[in-house]
Amino acid sequence: MPAASPPLQLHPLKIWWLAARPATLTAALAPLAVGGALAWRDHVADPLAWLAALVGALLIQLGTNFANDVFDYEKGADTAERKGPLRVTQAGLVTPAAVKRAMILAFGLAVLCGSYLVWRCGMPVVYIGLASVAAGVLYTGGPWPLGYLGLGDVFVFAFFGVVAVVGTYFVQAATVSADAILWSLPVGASCTAILVVNNLRDAETDVLVGKRTLAVRWGATAVRVEYFLMAAAAVGVPVGLAVRDRAWPLALPVLALPAVVRSARTVWRHSDGPTLNGALGSTARWHLLVGLLAALGLGLQRGLA
Repeated sequence: MPAASPPLQLHPLKIWWLAARPATLTAALAPLAVGGALAWRDHVADPLAWLAALVGALLIQLGTNFANDVFDYEKGADTAERKGPLRVTQAGLVTPAAVKRAMILAFGLAVLCGSYLVWRCGMPVVYIGLASVAAGVLYTGGPWPLGYLGLGDVFVFAFFGVVAVVGTYFVQAATVSADAILWSLPVGASCTAILVVNNLRDAETDVLVGKRTLAVRWGATAVRVEYFLMAAAAVGVPVGLAVRDRAWPLALPVLALPAVVRSARTVWRHSDGPTLNGALGSTARWHLLVGLLAALGLGLQRGLA
C-alpha cells in the first residue's frame, strides 16, 4: 500500500523518538516498580536482577511498539484517517523494513539482558522471555494477530500485569509468592484501561479493516463499562490488601482516585479523537501513579513492620 507523503521534515532522532512512543513505556515501569518493592518488602531484593529485568522489559515494550507500527500499517489499520498520534511507517517517515530491523534489534537486546537472569534463575526465565517477545510480535503480526481477534485486553492484563510483576519478583527471589500474583492484578487492570481508551478511539477505523477489538465487538458503552471496572480494580485491590494485612500504607493507590475519576468521566462523555487522546495520556499517567504509590506503600509496610 502506498505511504502517505510525509507531512513535514523531521530530524531522524525525532522520527525514531516518535516510533518509540515513549509515553507507553510507563506500561513497563509500573509493574517493575511493584515487583521490585514487593521483593524488597519480603527481604529478597536483588538490585542487579531488578535492573536487568527493567531494561529487558523496556526493550520488549520498545520492540512491541515498533511491531505495532509496522504491522498495523501493513494490515491497513493505520491510514490517514487514524485519530491517534502519528505512526512513522504510515506517514512514510521510515520504511517498513527499517522499522522491522529496529524491532529485531530491540528484542535482541532484551534477550541479551535476559541472559544474566537465565544464568541466575534458569529455564523459567527463558519461557517468560520467549513468551513476552512472541506476544509482542503476535499482538499485531502474524496470520492471527491477538489484537485483531479481540484478545488484546487479555494479552495486556496477562503480560503487563501478571507476568511482569510476578516475573520481576521471581528473578529476585527465585520463587513466586501469592502476594506477587495479587499485586499484579491492579497493575494489569490499570494497564488494560490504557488499551480500552486506545481501542475506543480507533473503533470506527478498526472495523473497516477487520480489526475486531472489544470496542468493535461489544460497542462503545460496554468497553466504557470495562474501563470503569479496570479503574475500580486498580484502586480497590490495594485497599482490600491493606485491610487484609491491617497495613494502611498499602492503600496509598487510592490517592490516584481523583485522576482516575477525571479520566473516567472523559472516557464516558466523549468520542472524538483529540479528547480521547488526552484521556489516553491521563490514563497512562494514573496507571504509573498507581504503580508508584503501590511500590511506596509496600516499602513503607516493611519500614513500619
